[in-house]
Amino acid sequence: MRTDDAIEPAAATITPYEDGPLLVRGDFELVTPDGERIDARRATVALCRCGKSALKPFCDGTHKAINFRAGTTREG
Repeated sequence: MRTDDAIEPAAATITPYEDGPLLVRGDFELVTPDGERIDARRATVALCRCGKSALKPFCDGTHKAINFRAGTTREG
């Protein structure tokens, strides 16, 4: 329970890279749809968005070879 108006930092941050992976940094846990833990082995991981990585759920750079476009725009 918070007792003041201070903003607490997020445990993890997720940054979508333009036409690339989602970069996840911080304190996070990856799990399968069945709840089984996926060992990330590091505090920062790149998660595949193109669906073609041989290392799913992690990015292996395939998005570059297949010219993946995320179809998102930045809004200010």
